[in-house]
Amino acid sequence: MSDETLAFKMQLKPGVVPEYQRRHDELWPDLAEALREAGIHDYWIFLDEATLSLFAVLKRKPGFPFDELPLQPVMRRWWDYMADLMEVEPDNRPRQWPLKPLFHFN
Repeated sequence: MSDETLAFKMQLKPGVVPEYQRRHDELWPDLAEALREAGIHDYWIFLDEATLSLFAVLKRKPGFPFDELPLQPVMRRWWDYMADLMEVEPDNRPRQWPLKPLFHFN
């Protein structure tokens, strides 16, 4: 079974791009490990500077506990840490809008 590619959109608040970048440049090692343990790899986040929309694309390996990632304490701490920079749900999870694949060139 091959990796699954997921893509979604998130939304930054105005004036926070440098801080968002800084926090991701200093990604916590225990969060990186939790992402790997959930089967996530090749994770990209792109910024549309005109709208402050973030476009995330990641690959996940089958058979890993991806759905358990939101239950991890380190994930919850990261969401709390990032909540002041982006649109979030009541539990501080970033608001995400799934993106439908329309084209792939391999």
